[in-house]
Amino acid sequence: MEVKFKKSYKFAINTSLYTTIFFTLLMSVFLYYYFTFKWLPILIFGIVFYVFSFLIIQYRVERYIYRRVKTIYDDLTLLESTSLTRGAITTDMATLTQEIDKFARDKKLEIETLKVREQYRKEFLGNVSHELKTPLFTIQGYILTLLDGAMDDAKIRKKYLKRANSAVERLGYIVSDLDLITKLEAGNLRLQPEVFNIIELVNEVFGMVEMRANEKKITLTFDRDYDNPIMVRADKERIQQVLVNLIINSLKYGRIKGTTEVSIENLIKNKAIVRVTDNGEGIEKNHLARLFERFYRVDKSGSRREGGSGLGLSIVKHIIEAHDERIYVESEYGVGSEFSFTLEKAK
Repeated sequence: MEVKFKKSYKFAINTSLYTTIFFTLLMSVFLYYYFTFKWLPILIFGIVFYVFSFLIIQYRVERYIYRRVKTIYDDLTLLESTSLTRGAITTDMATLTQEIDKFARDKKLEIETLKVREQYRKEFLGNVSHELKTPLFTIQGYILTLLDGAMDDAKIRKKYLKRANSAVERLGYIVSDLDLITKLEAGNLRLQPEVFNIIELVNEVFGMVEMRANEKKITLTFDRDYDNPIMVRADKERIQQVLVNLIINSLKYGRIKGTTEVSIENLIKNKAIVRVTDNGEGIEKNHLARLFERFYRVDKSGSRREGGSGLGLSIVKHIIEAHDERIYVESEYGVGSEFSFTLEKAK
């Protein structure tokens, strides 16, 4: 490995100077008492001694430091350091100290990140296990009940098969959403951007969820009449999925006879912002930071009464970020929530 000697020789210069002054004075005293004192020999001696001392000290110090530093670099290499082994080994203590400090900070950050990921992995596996276990046990329970003799009763058989079918559907939603979010996080899902009218797309989504809204008598509406189309550029199918998830989420936690309102506004010259607002339960502030995490649920006790995979908001976030856009949430507990996201306006 190449040695990169420091440009500053301050240590060798100062040490050589002090040594030269000491021995020159000693030589001057010696000549004064025992021989004839002359300035020229003393001057020549001082110059020669200084140059010799400088070379010896500089070389030896550099080699001494290099050996010690080389050991440090070798030890760090065992820790798979990449930042310290790419370039030449430096013997400049200031530079070396900075590199070691940076390496230590990076390693500390890496360890903390790994701890967070490990905790996240444990929570994720626990959540997946729980989400899959619930519908599986439900299906198993209905099937075992039917096998134990309930299938002989046509009314009970039909009821239990319907319930088992609902559990299978939920299981399918979970698996499908897991597959989608895995592709989104891995960057394997290719977007197909196109220009479309966001107003028309919202109307289509209103039609898709209208029956569900009617169950709770929730009104689906725009904030105002949009006489002119608002053209945006994005993956239409994925943005439709975003709108469906957000609107269904507002219906789940919306009040009976409440309202879910969609508005589209100009944000900046080439950006539009879509807002989905409801007057439902609202979300407490301590939950907002984790709202887009996979399987995170605000209401732990009754979180499954509305069904779903628990991945909807996480999928929404990943789809919007895949478009290089931003998603926001504002909520006041007991008042309602507003989810908004940006889209690129078509020119």
